[in-house]
Amino acid sequence: MRRERKVCNMRRIGMLTSGGDCQCLNATMRGVAKALYGMYDDVEIIGFEDGYKGLMYADYQIMKSSDFSGILTKGGTILGTSRQPFKLMREPDENGLDKVESMKHTYRKLKLECLVVLGGNGSQKTANLLREEGLNIVSLPKTIDNDLWGTEMTFGFHSAVNIATDAIDCIHTTASSHGRIFIVEVMGHKVGWVTLYAGIAGGADIILLPEIPYDIRVVSDAVNKRAKAGKRFSILAVAEGAISKEDAALSKKELKKKKEGKLVYPSSAYEIGAKLQEMTGQEVRVTVPGHTQRGGEPCPYDRVLSTQLGAAAAELIRKKQFGYMVCVKNGGIDKIPLEEIAGKLKYVDPDSDIIRQAKAVGISFGDE
Repeated sequence: MRRERKVCNMRRIGMLTSGGDCQCLNATMRGVAKALYGMYDDVEIIGFEDGYKGLMYADYQIMKSSDFSGILTKGGTILGTSRQPFKLMREPDENGLDKVESMKHTYRKLKLECLVVLGGNGSQKTANLLREEGLNIVSLPKTIDNDLWGTEMTFGFHSAVNIATDAIDCIHTTASSHGRIFIVEVMGHKVGWVTLYAGIAGGADIILLPEIPYDIRVVSDAVNKRAKAGKRFSILAVAEGAISKEDAALSKKELKKKKEGKLVYPSSAYEIGAKLQEMTGQEVRVTVPGHTQRGGEPCPYDRVLSTQLGAAAAELIRKKQFGYMVCVKNGGIDKIPLEEIAGKLKYVDPDSDIIRQAKAVGISFGDE
């Protein structure tokens, strides 16, 4: 619900959270707000509700400094969020509203000096679009997937890794008790950073990522090798977007045709589980932590990172350096032009040191 108030001559900064939620949105907004309040006596923060939708339809709150107190450890977002697909931004809504023009109108009507956007890949593309349309934008790298190009780390990633790791940790005891194969499906459709880190941290025996297509025979051999060595169980950390070598070689059209008329599994983890049970003769169970990976309190690492990123965004606003995303570079806080990062994903490199080192300690990625 919008809280009306007469537009004044104060310095006005807009803020919104867009896309999928994560544990550190509140902590990052708090960092921005506290730094701005410390820099200025005449600053007013306008919080748009439910992401870009709030900017489109002028649904906003005039925030008080007290709104940013006590939220460092609170997950989710006090402003709410929504997914607004970038590919539909230039298409009118169901009532014929021009979304981009409407967002520009709201920005200018409220006489904003800058709009702060907290979001992932799609949100950054829209932020860059608004920059191209003449708005002053500063963005912050939010995603549990850690897949934003141009930053070494995103806030939300380590909190999600902690939860996924805890799920794998908990599976160990029941897996060893029953002598089963357990598959833990971890979030990540296109990019496997969460699965990779949680898999290594949780001691998974096999890790399957979207970036490294697997051969189910290699996966089966890895499981059988453990069984022959007297290991009662095997644990697989599988990304949502894990794909076989066979399917990876097909076009989207060919893959769709291949699946027509065949049994449709709930996800790749269930398909892998069914095949492994048939090939190995061992019982297989699938565990899906799902949206718990986005929930709960932010971990200490993310609280620190969010505070740093938020304060850096406020500094960019003070210096009137707009059109940038705050990022992590060489372990420190930096900035990068939005136009350089919008629409680019940061994938796991199959030839990277971390993959090589994981293989060195006996983890199979199902590729060789």
